[in-house]
Amino acid sequence: MSLHARGHVFLVDDNPDIRYYLADLLKKMGYSIEQYADAKEFLQQSMDVSPAVLVLDVRMPGMSGVELQARLAGLGRHTPIIFISGESQTQEIIQAMKGGAIEFLWKPFQIQTLIDAIDRGLALDEQRRDMFIRTVNMRRKISELSAREKQVFLLMLQGQGNKGIGEILNIQADTIKKHRANILQKMQAHQLADLMLMTKGMDIAGMVQQQNHAD
Repeated sequence: MSLHARGHVFLVDDNPDIRYYLADLLKKMGYSIEQYADAKEFLQQSMDVSPAVLVLDVRMPGMSGVELQARLAGLGRHTPIIFISGESQTQEIIQAMKGGAIEFLWKPFQIQTLIDAIDRGLALDEQRRDMFIRTVNMRRKISELSAREKQVFLLMLQGQGNKGIGEILNIQADTIKKHRANILQKMQAHQLADLMLMTKGMDIAGMVQQQNHAD
């Protein structure tokens, strides 16, 4: 599969005319496309790639778009979903949006509206992928810290200086300095500001707690 720089779009719609039209149009605009005639085919054949967006019809034979959305969530696939529909009940719309859909478009819709939604979804998926990679790397680095270093690490992130850390953990200043140096080295950081930046948006305390339970 060749993923173009602009991103990957999955098209799932049982109407071949709409599917072929959108696929051709989006290809010309630089997206890579996979198209499927129904939800079952998509589940059986598609791969979880990123960044990507799923353009999904609501009503299809067999499994509906909303049912597919729920199945994907259960499988841990979090590709942003744009629903398209010719006719839908209010409850279907509510279910779709509660399930995390980023857009719900009524056929016929403006192509630019779809493009804007696709680009927004691709940006969201790229952010999710980057956060996942950062989280995996951070978990690995935390696993390399000793139990005491983990304690010092958390206090550093809370803004505690050497004096505060010493009072809380009842350890000497020289020991704290050694722990800080080891933490920076294992985290591949030069200074505290680097640590703050690389942990931004992460639940570091939760990661440490999980590893402590695992140990």
